[in-house]
Amino acid sequence: MRIKVGVIFGGESVEHEVSIISAIQAMNKINQEKYEIIPIYIDKKREWYTGHMLMDIDTFSDMSLLKKYATNVVLYYKDGKYVLQNKKGFKRIVTDIDIALPIVHGTNVEDGVLQGYLTSIGIPFTGSNVYASVVGQDKVYMKNIFEHEKLPITKYVWFYDNEYKDNEEEVLKKIKKLSYPVIVKPATTGSSVGIAVCKDDKELIDGLDEAINYDNKIIVEELVENLKECNIAILGNYESQTVSAIEEVLSSNKFLTYEDKYIGSSKVKGKLGAKVPAKGSKGMASAAREIPAKIPKDMQEEIETMALKAFKALGSSGVCRFDFLIDSKTKKVYINEINSIPGSLSFYLFEPINIDYTELLNNLINIGVKDYKKRISKTHSFDSNILAGYQARRGVKGTKKLK
Repeated sequence: MRIKVGVIFGGESVEHEVSIISAIQAMNKINQEKYEIIPIYIDKKREWYTGHMLMDIDTFSDMSLLKKYATNVVLYYKDGKYVLQNKKGFKRIVTDIDIALPIVHGTNVEDGVLQGYLTSIGIPFTGSNVYASVVGQDKVYMKNIFEHEKLPITKYVWFYDNEYKDNEEEVLKKIKKLSYPVIVKPATTGSSVGIAVCKDDKELIDGLDEAINYDNKIIVEELVENLKECNIAILGNYESQTVSAIEEVLSSNKFLTYEDKYIGSSKVKGKLGAKVPAKGSKGMASAAREIPAKIPKDMQEEIETMALKAFKALGSSGVCRFDFLIDSKTKKVYINEINSIPGSLSFYLFEPINIDYTELLNNLINIGVKDYKKRISKTHSFDSNILAGYQARRGVKGTKKLK
């Protein structure tokens, strides 16, 4: 009997379309002799849908048809099973799932919100838990942990949008303790959304105005000169980890942009256009890169050591990608950030170490099962009820006061 895997994707996030690409890639590579795939799509209004047509990218070109033929559902626990129930009509049970495989990116889904819901209903799921998902999405929390672990990071400042709006001069004064050029980022988005490189005061103000459109917490970092960007992925949990090959990201920009990653540039198939991935996009797998990165052996080992230390410090699980910034002149390596659920699940980084995408997904599901067994083996509540007999002790007069 095949294990029913609910692949959850989409969501209310600026990385919605990226999630669709990543999920469809994965669903096409899951071993269907071992697993039954149940696609679960969350639209931008937070409605959940299921149906086999959701495994085809063409389905998402006409949302009106999708909503007409896919089944609008809710996921909850019933009679010992995790079921998808139709929200309309007779509200019948459509199917059940054994484990959830979230392939989601960005705010409201990757950041612990979805993981919290899955934890609350008790279903096994792959990837990081609530805590690791939160710190993996918030660049300020993340950097605080990196600092505590004495991992090298670039100089930065952060603030809330209201602080900037209420006292722009004070915030700009704080930022100017850094040296230009700087990079402005919304603290909790991914896929390079809302990011700007600023070389002077005017560009800084424009960058801040743009970033505030996406988040209420903003981070500004010094830009690494002579930049070489390298990434590495890790598969595992706190008990054991496998490190991938290291890639060098190729881009003509100061940082890997959304277009570089998902739409295309002069070095990537596709054409620049509106900020939605083109049909046929391969997601992060289509970005221009060199694997393995042309870096010295000692630098490779340094990156692997730092990534493993950060993975365990953040409490990560599943497949995560760590991005590193290298000053090619000084040879200084900085850890930049983690992607708790990276685009395309970084499958292309595991292929050079002889783990193909199908095996990667199988390992990811197995880790999710192990994490679930660990979680339920711990004590989270007590069978005893300290409120039993509470009303008897208060007496009838006490209960009347509650009416």
